[in-house]
Amino acid sequence: MEKKRFLVAGATGYLGQYIVKELKKQGHFVRVIIREEKQKKLFSNVDEFFIAEVTKPKTLNNIANNIDYIFSSIGITRQKDGLTYMDVDYQGNKNLLNEAIKSNIIKFEYISAIDGDKFRDLKIFEAKEKFVDELKKSPLKYSIIRPNGFFSDMKDFLNMAKNGKVYLFSHGEYKLNPIHGEDLAKFCINKLISNENEEEQVGGPDILTQNEIAKLALKAWNKDIKIIHLPDFIRVLIIKLLRIFTSSKVYGPIEFFLTLLAKDNIASTYGDKRLEDFFLEEAKESRN
Repeated sequence: MEKKRFLVAGATGYLGQYIVKELKKQGHFVRVIIREEKQKKLFSNVDEFFIAEVTKPKTLNNIANNIDYIFSSIGITRQKDGLTYMDVDYQGNKNLLNEAIKSNIIKFEYISAIDGDKFRDLKIFEAKEKFVDELKKSPLKYSIIRPNGFFSDMKDFLNMAKNGKVYLFSHGEYKLNPIHGEDLAKFCINKLISNENEEEQVGGPDILTQNEIAKLALKAWNKDIKIIHLPDFIRVLIIKLLRIFTSSKVYGPIEFFLTLLAKDNIASTYGDKRLEDFFLEEAKESRN
């Protein structure tokens, strides 16, 4: 395989770390953006580090020089320094895109989330999809991936199950197909290096109801099946109260999660890693 040159933004996140590992496994050159020197220890096999903050354009100067492809999963989820979704998810990625255009890279890939284009009224998607619009208007080839929930997000079910009960809103029959970071990384890289503009939703191989996920989580702890179904108006009330009494940074992720709980979230199936195995491994590690 021809060695290609990649810049990974969001490399310290759940998906970003799998992207770096898979790119190096395939023998490519990898440059990653980090915010602090100490983040270098998160990686064992990276060709170049570039210390920068995407919200500060001057720190990004020449970051895309000699780069063929850019992957970005930049988002505000873990940042707590007073920045908004518009500051990071939109403007931060826009600053990176400007450098990509300046360096005339081949293709830019951006990670939003499932149905982001249908839920622009949610704070977390408003900024993400505004950047998607910018990317599509740019002169570069693009890849926009909207993954279903990550296996790591499903730990909420597992953590509840550890205490012997799982609480769900409504009937628990809404379906989803969460995906493992390793599978998603392979999918993203395949789409990034294709010659076409890509826009896809993707999930894991198993389409499961929330009840089925709750049962898998309880079984992983060897617990009896106890699932408590809460009236859906509680979910709606929580969203309303959070919007009134907390900042968008606090309610954004919760609003997103609670909104998507009240519908089917089924994307194209991909990969071979199964949620049942993930739950069993996580529970086993927790006991050791």
